[in-house]
This record gives sequence, C-alpha cells and structure tokens, in this order.
Amino acid sequence: MATSTFEPKNRLVRWVDQQLPIFSLLHGSLGPGYPAPKNLNYFWNFGSLAGLCLVVQLVTGIVLAMHYQPSTAEAFGSTEHIMRDVNYGWLMRYVHANGGSMFFIVVFIHIFRGLYYGSYKAPREMLWMLGVVILLLMMATAFMGYVLPWGQMSFWGATVITNLFSAIPLVGEDIVTLLWGGFAVDNPTLNRFFSLHYLLPFVIVGVVILHVWALHIPGSNNPLGIDVKSPQDTVPFHPYYTAKDLFGIGVFILIFAFFVFYAPNMLGHPDNYIPANPLVTPPHIVPEWYFLPFYAILRAFVTDIGPITAKLQGVIAMFASILVLFILPWLDGSKVRAATFRPVYRFLFVILVVDCFVLGWVGANTPDRVLIDLGDSTFDMLHLGQIGTAWYFLHFLVLVPVISRREKTKPLPESIANPVIRPDAHAVPAE
Repeated sequence: MATSTFEPKNRLVRWVDQQLPIFSLLHGSLGPGYPAPKNLNYFWNFGSLAGLCLVVQLVTGIVLAMHYQPSTAEAFGSTEHIMRDVNYGWLMRYVHANGGSMFFIVVFIHIFRGLYYGSYKAPREMLWMLGVVILLLMMATAFMGYVLPWGQMSFWGATVITNLFSAIPLVGEDIVTLLWGGFAVDNPTLNRFFSLHYLLPFVIVGVVILHVWALHIPGSNNPLGIDVKSPQDTVPFHPYYTAKDLFGIGVFILIFAFFVFYAPNMLGHPDNYIPANPLVTPPHIVPEWYFLPFYAILRAFVTDIGPITAKLQGVIAMFASILVLFILPWLDGSKVRAATFRPVYRFLFVILVVDCFVLGWVGANTPDRVLIDLGDSTFDMLHLGQIGTAWYFLHFLVLVPVISRREKTKPLPESIANPVIRPDAHAVPAE
C-alpha cells in the first residue's frame, strides 16, 4: 500500500491533517501519492462509476423516503404522489429507478472485466470476495426496493421469491414466515422490506470501504496481468486517472440521462403501474432484468430427485451460481492472469458472456415458448435454459480448473513499460 508523503502548505489544512489525516489519506489513496499501473484502459473506469452510482442511489433514496408511506394501503398512492405532486419527485424517482439498473450494468461489466483480466487471482482474493459480497448485498437491496411501489409485479414478485425459501428442509416455512412477518405478503412484509432497503445501502458503503482498502494493499491489476516491477511501470493516480475517470463519468451521465428523460420505463415492467391485487395473478411474473439469468437457472430444474424437490434444486443452483464466484480464485490454477495470454480461456470467456445473455433472454420468457417445432417434440425455452445452466456450471467447475492446468499460454512481456515483444527482447515464459 502506498505511503503518502503529503505535507500541506496551508496552515489550517496542516493543522487538521495532523490530528485527522484525512488529506494525507486522500493523497495516498486517490491522489498523486498513489502510483497506478500506466497501462490501465477504460474498463478500469467502472470501479469509480460504481461508486458514483452508489452515491446517486443513496441521495435519491433518502429524498424519496421522506415522501414514501410503507403501508399496503398507501404505498402505491404515495408513489404516485411523489411522481405528480412533489417538486421534481418524478425526477428523483426516475433517477433512482434507472440508477439501480445503471448500477447493475456497471457492476456486471466490472465483474466480467475482473474475470477476463484475472483480477481474482493472488494476491487479490480478498478484494474479489468482497466484490462478490457487494453484489449479493446489491441484489438483496434491489429486490426489496422493487417491492416498495406495491404494484402488481411488486406484490407477486415478492410472493414468488420469498416462497422459494419454503423449499429449504425443516426451517424453510419458518424463514418464509419471518420474512413475511405473518402468514402472507402484507403490511408487515412491506415495512420490513422498506427498513432493510433503507439500511442495506449503508452496509454496502461499509463493504465498499473494505473493498477499496483491499485494493490498495496489493495495488491495481492491469491489462497485462503482470506485477509492477519499476517506477517506470506506474503513473500518479492524479491527474492521469482522475482525468480519465472524469471523461468516463461524462459519457456515463449522457447514457444515464437518456434513460431518465427519454426512456424512463424501458427497463421496468408495465404491470407495476397497476395497484397490487392478491386476487389477480399477472399472466407472466418476471423479476427485474438484472435477475433474469438467475431466474432462468432457478426454473431449469423440473424433476424431483428422490427427496430433493425440483424447487429445492433450483434454489440451490440459483444461489450456487453466485457463490461459485467466491471459490473462483482457487478453481483457476493458472499463474497467468490476463486472458490476453490465454487463448483457450479467452474463447471460453466469450462463450460464458454469450451464455449469460442467453440465460437472461430465457428468464424474460415463459418456459413453454417453443423455439423449434420438431413435430413429435419441441425445443422450447425450458430446454435452452437447462443447456445454458449446465454450461454456466460446467465453465466454472470443470472447464476453468482443467484448462488452467493444461493450457499452453503465450509468453508474458518483461514489464508494463515494455509490453511489446520484439525479436531482440527477452520474453518471460508463462509458468
């Protein structure tokens, strides 16, 4: 971790820094005192973009909470009140709703960047695992937030997802009752979800601080996946990467603004503009788009295996699809980090990305939608989801461990400052 040599010239700043070294901390963590690899590309912008999204969600969420009523009788009406009567309430709600989607887009790209460039490998295992914890907290927060408008999709989504826990042997029914606060999704459920939705973002802030702390111990990874070997391999974080991050933030805000002002409901579901009605079931209950791949994995299991019901298999697989990321640093035994020098792994990575998009498409459709009519039989969304699910777990649990120990990798550059292998240059063989 970089040690700051910051010496404030201003007497007031120096006095504050002597007793509370906040300026030294910023100088050494985000300023000229933090040396960053000189070859970071724009995929490294998504960490700072995720931080920006978190701040936006916190600020807009606090404002919205001032006008929201966590009651089944008033929740839908208070949401409409925010949209119609509160000054700029429509803007706060659209920024908050679309900000959640933007947050997930940024984090998903951040995770796939880590998968491609091997940012989960030693010595950054703790950094990676904290990132997975943040993803889990985001998913819990987003699910509870989706329930708060108390529209049709909010109510039935909460009913379906919370009922999944009933598949857990022995304690499942008790967990569901605890989540509901009773024997059905009702007012106590809404109150609990509102409290947790308000609390969890602050928990995320705490884990993000640990995540950034863990990042600064070994330093940033880089597109070549090799360690920093000399001062020539680095540049000060400020002004080089602060300028780069500001450019990325500018582009991101333009995209974000397009959704807020021109397509605010594109990423939502129209049924959520209908008040919740326990007596009318929507024709197709779907979660928010960022849960669709996991929803497809959940629905891929339809046959009981002895005492293990299909429902329990789906629940286990859904959670395992995220938990497998925790052990990824130990599943991948390759000493080479970046997929740039791992041709087989790079090919498998592309297939994984396609597979995740396919699972998302499957989750957005009914399982019985026919894709290919074979006469006596059909190939439908259920079969495609089962293939996609099988490939997802095959990738992480079989292919990655096997390939990482058998793949012939390309030679690594000598250093970040000398990334191009010339005929007269000495390449470091991959281990």
